[in-house]
Amino acid sequence: MFPIGDNLGRRRFGINFMFTRGWQNGRQSDSDVEGPMPEPPVRHILIVVENLPVPLDRRVWLEATTLVRAGYRVSIISPTGQGWVAPFERREGVDIYRYPAAPETGGGAVSYAREYASAIWHWFRLARRIWRQNPFQAIHGCNPPDLICLLAMWYRRKGVSYVYDQHDVCPELFVAKFDKQGVGYHVMRKCELLSYRAASVVISPNESFREIAMTRGGKCHDDIFVVRSAPNLTDFTPGPGSQRYRHEGETLLGYVGVIGQQEGMDLLLSAALHLVASGTRDIHFLIIGFGPSLPDMKRQVDDLGLTGYFTFTGALYGRALVDALNTIDVGLAPDPCNAMNDISSMNKVVEYMALGKPVVQFDLTEGRRTAETASLYAASNDPIRFADCIKQLIDDPSLRAAMGKAGRERVVNALAWSSSEPHLLAAYTRLCDKRLR
Repeated sequence: MFPIGDNLGRRRFGINFMFTRGWQNGRQSDSDVEGPMPEPPVRHILIVVENLPVPLDRRVWLEATTLVRAGYRVSIISPTGQGWVAPFERREGVDIYRYPAAPETGGGAVSYAREYASAIWHWFRLARRIWRQNPFQAIHGCNPPDLICLLAMWYRRKGVSYVYDQHDVCPELFVAKFDKQGVGYHVMRKCELLSYRAASVVISPNESFREIAMTRGGKCHDDIFVVRSAPNLTDFTPGPGSQRYRHEGETLLGYVGVIGQQEGMDLLLSAALHLVASGTRDIHFLIIGFGPSLPDMKRQVDDLGLTGYFTFTGALYGRALVDALNTIDVGLAPDPCNAMNDISSMNKVVEYMALGKPVVQFDLTEGRRTAETASLYAASNDPIRFADCIKQLIDDPSLRAAMGKAGRERVVNALAWSSSEPHLLAAYTRLCDKRLR
């Protein structure tokens, strides 16, 4: 494990290689065999992401900037969206190449096929452009979808290695979206297996994913590295927040994230309706984010007569996001318990904790592993129980404070990005060691 600090920038492709072979300060010692200095096994990394634009995808952005500080050259291929529309941008040493994102449609099989076919074409187009400018030695594919391995397999003939950064388990995600298995599920399983087989190294966001990589993917435990999604505490610092979101005398309940079908927004609305109907009216919900279900959610809020209890900010970034989250009293994670969510680590939960906010969520395996005592857990996807947990925190400010403190301490001590960085760098050290064999 690598220490993080002033020496991070000097820890390039593996300190073992540098020092056991006579490398000192980027030069070979006189005792080495004469000849040209060998190239490091990985110099240029191409990160490919389809699900979100970069730098909006905070996990991908933290990974990219960490690798740049460690001495790698990093290029990223990502879609446009949410204001990130420039086809090329150099930011903090990272070259970002963007392609036009497919328009959001109904979310059916045909629309996904069109979206992914367009993305694949742009991946190959931009990768060819990047290769001609500066060949890369590794493709770092961030799913979903599990199709980036197709690009990696094409460039394998040029000696390029594949790092499979598994953000989601796509077969379970398919079931969560469509509530069935069927042909699509088995296609997802085949694509996932192809991704595992193409990968020299697998990056998992938690222990549940790591177990799947070993059992379902057949990967060696030495080639799997757990790199948790986590906030950078330099950015996520507790503070007074933006008081323009606060209504006097009300408890402010916050949600941040994608507003989609599988995020449980229907359960959140049911819990809100129950609270209001049962007489808890000194509350307000701050909804931060975007997604395909946002228009439907706004309509449902109006239909339920809850308009006065909800504020929708849309997507927020950087300081505006942190200010909004600092204003809330309780962080909400209504993701329902299913095969996908039960093994997923929710970014929003760690972000609430980083700012000292207590959390209410359903009782998910990885959710409990992440939050421990910083959260209350509602069972059985029951919105009434979810509402009861919210009410418990509304009525007990001292409990809110204690849980918020516990969450902040857990992030500082174990879950911040500074704890994930060494595992990311260790994954690339492993990749370099394998390329030297």
